[in-house]
Amino acid sequence: MTTPWLNLPGDFATAMRPRLPDAVQAISAAVGEHTGTAGAGEKFRRDVRTAVKVALDRFVDLAGTGEPALPPRIREVFVGLGAAEARENRGPETVLASLRIAARLLLREATLALSEQRPVSVAEVIDLADATSAFIDELATACTDGLARQLREQAGEGDRRRRQVADLLLAGGSSPEVVREAAAGIGWPAVDGIVPVLLPSDQARDARFRFGADGVVAERGRDAVLLLRAGPRAERAVLAEALHDRDAVVGPALTWTEVPQAVRLAERTAELVTPGAGPVFVDDHFAALALRGEPGALAVLTARRLAPLAGLRDSQREAFLVTLSSWLRHWGSRTAVAAELFVHPQTVSYRLNRMRELLGADLDDPRIRFELQLVLAYRAGPVSAGPSGPSGAAAAARS
Repeated sequence: MTTPWLNLPGDFATAMRPRLPDAVQAISAAVGEHTGTAGAGEKFRRDVRTAVKVALDRFVDLAGTGEPALPPRIREVFVGLGAAEARENRGPETVLASLRIAARLLLREATLALSEQRPVSVAEVIDLADATSAFIDELATACTDGLARQLREQAGEGDRRRRQVADLLLAGGSSPEVVREAAAGIGWPAVDGIVPVLLPSDQARDARFRFGADGVVAERGRDAVLLLRAGPRAERAVLAEALHDRDAVVGPALTWTEVPQAVRLAERTAELVTPGAGPVFVDDHFAALALRGEPGALAVLTARRLAPLAGLRDSQREAFLVTLSSWLRHWGSRTAVAAELFVHPQTVSYRLNRMRELLGADLDDPRIRFELQLVLAYRAGPVSAGPSGPSGAAAAARS
């Protein structure tokens, strides 16, 4: 196959060589100015000048020969240039724009070099255009090969880091420093709450694409686990819409140290409920899990339902909880509560009014009232009546 530079005029190389230093400077400056990289660091500018010099020297050496455009050692220079662009998070657009500018200026410099020696014919200008165009195409191929190679490598490294984060969270027991460092490696500035989502194994790839940087996916053979960091995309309404046509089980939002517990709760829920045309949320099944002896469910349920009381003094909190437990058992009868706890009915009214301030509408939700009864029934320290007086609960209630 005939190469276009075989047709370049015999005196082209002689005419062009004295102009090479100025041409290198002009093309390098133009590339920086027109691609928005003029303000880049000295290393970048030096790399551009080196690449331009290597390219121009090679183009001049090709004149009148049938050699391939880029021998391996020179091609690797431009493969490396493309890889460096990928590492700087610049896409192929910058590289190709640079090469288009270089092609235009190279043709200009080549034509001027000959015209300073003698008249240049139209046929010679066409030959110069063909040669510069074909040569720049070879440079573009080398650069894009390097860019693609680097992107593949980065994608592989990114996948490895994301798998590492998923494995650390699922295994549990890792030191905070190790987890924070691994999370920083995938762009997570912090690791706080995590929401696990169980998915069929064939949906792992879609989950990676759909949730992007907000989640990591671990494939376990029988299923896949998506671990979403707490945030807008992990909110229930958002997940309900995103997974509306998926057989998914969404676990509770817990701290990163509790991910194994959250995943177990999701697995137990999957055993109880068959996913339908949308996601199942573990939050809706805590009571069922607790009644089946799942301690993790009871622990999470207790923490959530009693969280509004966390700011009370221990003795005050205990008195309120004893009162609430009695009120739930007696279907809201304040008289019965007062009699059971040996306190004045006005005291019961005060405490219940205070509980309404803390728990709000939860006290009117039948499901939440039932969960509160479960939590209070399983609290540590069984209530028992001593032989010489009222129960310990009643004593606490009077305090």
